[in-house]
Amino acid sequence: MSGVGDAVVMAARGWIGTPYLHQTSVRGAGCDCLGLLRGVWREVMGAEPEPAPAYSRDWSEPQGEERLWQAARRHLRGRSGPPAPGDVLLFRMRAGAVAKHLGLQARVGAGASFIHSYSGHGVIESPLSTPWARRIVARFAFPEEIT
Repeated sequence: MSGVGDAVVMAARGWIGTPYLHQTSVRGAGCDCLGLLRGVWREVMGAEPEPAPAYSRDWSEPQGEERLWQAARRHLRGRSGPPAPGDVLLFRMRAGAVAKHLGLQARVGAGASFIHSYSGHGVIESPLSTPWARRIVARFAFPEEIT
């Protein structure tokens, strides 16, 4: 794991058990998948690079806009090659829908896992099983410099 990857996974694991709460980002109190990423960013990188806009549960779907993907491109590094701990995973939950779920790769290899905030579950570390893995449409990494 890289220094940033280690820090991302360590910070994300500190959020496990936080309840799911749409459009929030407070460790221990509540967050959604974007809120988890925002909270980990604050812990690892410092201030958030831009304020998160208000969003509904179906945000960007009616317009078919990949807003989450666009934001990831603005602030994260694109990743290719083998998965690495700390990677930001972007998921498309159903074919033809916009990508709107995020997770953070925790373990790689045979016991691969990711940390995410999921409605009805809160922040959990889940196996990166085949059904989850096939929904990944992009991988990103945090910037290399920790503030």
